[in-house]
Amino acid sequence: MKTIRTIIVDDEKGARESLAKMAEKYCTSIDIIAKADSMKTAYEAISTLHPDLVFLDIEMPNGNAFDLLEKFKEIDFEIIFTTAYDHYAIKAIKFSAIDYILKPIDPEELVQAVNRLENKVGQKDMLNKKFAALLSNLKPENKIKKVAVQEGDGIMFVNISDIIKCEATNNFSLFTLIDKREVIGTRTLSEYEHLLAEENFMRVHRSHLINLNHIKKFKQIKGEGGTVIMIDDSKVEVSRRSKQDLLERMSNI
Repeated sequence: MKTIRTIIVDDEKGARESLAKMAEKYCTSIDIIAKADSMKTAYEAISTLHPDLVFLDIEMPNGNAFDLLEKFKEIDFEIIFTTAYDHYAIKAIKFSAIDYILKPIDPEELVQAVNRLENKVGQKDMLNKKFAALLSNLKPENKIKKVAVQEGDGIMFVNISDIIKCEATNNFSLFTLIDKREVIGTRTLSEYEHLLAEENFMRVHRSHLINLNHIKKFKQIKGEGGTVIMIDDSKVEVSRRSKQDLLERMSNI
């Protein structure tokens, strides 16, 4: 098992020490090589020691984690954000396929986060793509623009506005895009439903999630659900249970 050289960044000493002890106890691949208590000491430690992973508290004195990361020309280390509350940036972090843990840190969540990245350490090109997507999604003048779709060992960043629909297929999800491409994501449809709920997507059937902005026509069936025709002329079944909600949401588009 490859050793993951790790730096912990948190302005609270108790939080740094607690995370270090927890990581050493439950994550055998983690090697804590430094701890930093500010943006300055974090920048110096990361620049000098070149870690594989940084546990990074979002809020710090005189700035935040994103201010720190923008100081680097390239991101060549994995990041697991830590925060004491449901930070405004969590949504952007999720869309960018970067991990985070809420404080107080639960050992099981820590282990799961470390396990998820063990096989990804060192994928420099992908790290920079994920961070670029995160910064784009964080801009206050922008809505979330891109979502990371994990394909096997890789990640594709897809413009949300390009997604027509998403279909459940076993434990995977098949995205249909406006340029007629199809992308298979490794998350379940329920996971994408949760992620895209505020982006004008709706689960109209147990096997289909659609972009309401790309509906061409809705054909109702009396006493039943109906069929949605999307802009690519594909047809999606609408369940009876979803019918009224769909009509209401379409009237507000």
